[in-house]
Amino acid sequence: MLNKLVIKVGSFKPKDNGSKITFSDLVRANATLNEAIKSILARRNASQYAIQLLCLQFYLGDESISIGRTVGGTMEIQTVGSAEFAILTKKGRAQCTEDDVLFHGRQLMLFIDACPNTFGGLTCLRLENVRLDESGFPSIFSTCKRLEFLRLNNCDKGMLSFLEVEHPRLGELEMDHCHFEWVHLKWLPKLSTLTFTTWITQQDPLYFGYVPLLQSVSLTNIGLSWHKMLKLSEFLGDATISNLQLNFKSEKIWVQPEGPKLLLPVFQKLRLVNLINISEECDLNWTMFILEGAPSLEEFHITVRDHFCEMLRDEELRKRYAYSEEKKGVDWEGSASGFKHHKLLVLKIFGFRPEDKFVNYVRSVMEAAESLDDIFLFNKLVCERCKHKVPKASRSPWPKKQRFSLRNRIMNGTNSFAVIHFPSSSSH
Repeated sequence: MLNKLVIKVGSFKPKDNGSKITFSDLVRANATLNEAIKSILARRNASQYAIQLLCLQFYLGDESISIGRTVGGTMEIQTVGSAEFAILTKKGRAQCTEDDVLFHGRQLMLFIDACPNTFGGLTCLRLENVRLDESGFPSIFSTCKRLEFLRLNNCDKGMLSFLEVEHPRLGELEMDHCHFEWVHLKWLPKLSTLTFTTWITQQDPLYFGYVPLLQSVSLTNIGLSWHKMLKLSEFLGDATISNLQLNFKSEKIWVQPEGPKLLLPVFQKLRLVNLINISEECDLNWTMFILEGAPSLEEFHITVRDHFCEMLRDEELRKRYAYSEEKKGVDWEGSASGFKHHKLLVLKIFGFRPEDKFVNYVRSVMEAAESLDDIFLFNKLVCERCKHKVPKASRSPWPKKQRFSLRNRIMNGTNSFAVIHFPSSSSH
């Protein structure tokens, strides 16, 4: 008997044969999904088998209340371990107007009010394209008592509004393109993972309150001309994380290098740092501030890439949307030349090129990191959409003779025992 049920509304939409899918098609897809759920659940022996996972993806609308009531009825008579809702809107983010997101917000709250027990049993909730009033988010947090995972995509209370998040069980929070001025993670005793993508505020977008178990923070943003440079020593507050990921989207660096004395309180437990999509016009010397401020760092990953298919390259549009006209890199003097790091084991650089700035950077890390075991130098990363814009030689494995020459350039005159690897880069 099935104990894991994953049903997605996409399975019930008309096949894309060139004709436009209408709202009526999506309503029918929701209705068909609901009938499928009823049929499957009706055949189960409730007394013999618990449901380990019930994962549903469907569209927000009047008909979604029927889906909620079907699930709620199941929760009353059967044990459901993990219950997940991914609630889609019938328009995508780019197509949604202000009226649309307000309407979606009203629909969502009507849905929750109609099915409070169902939402009270959810462990995972994914929402998109909704704008709620002041009581909306607190109502969601209080109703969804079992919630462990929450994803908000283009959700807010209005442009540049404020959000306080309090929940006793929430362990993972993802926020993507949410137009808040400020998000206060006020009381989240179980939060371990935070992903925050794209902010519009001119201030620090997050404030960390009581988050004693927070381990992993991932931040992604395009640094526009009016964005404040983040000082991680201030931004992270009392949080002491072990995993940090920063994605610069091939644009301006938006973190301010700081000295080790300032960073040690927030970086003392840091084990893994991943810096993604650093523009190819930047040097890498500034990243040494992380190594200097994180004495327990064990792995350091860096991706250098101008991701052409995601970058805005039209000069007029860049001016219109306030893309920074300054240089994309940042300056960093660093500490005294005698700096040593005793815990770093692995350095990975994706997008490595046989240029002096890369070679000198690797040598600097080798000289500082006394315990370094392995260095992985990958050629350029490319995705399928933009690989034709990148010369084949820049994304193909280096010939044996070039690898030998590069290894000698890097190792010459150093006392490091680190092993240099040249793996093949995968497209992604």
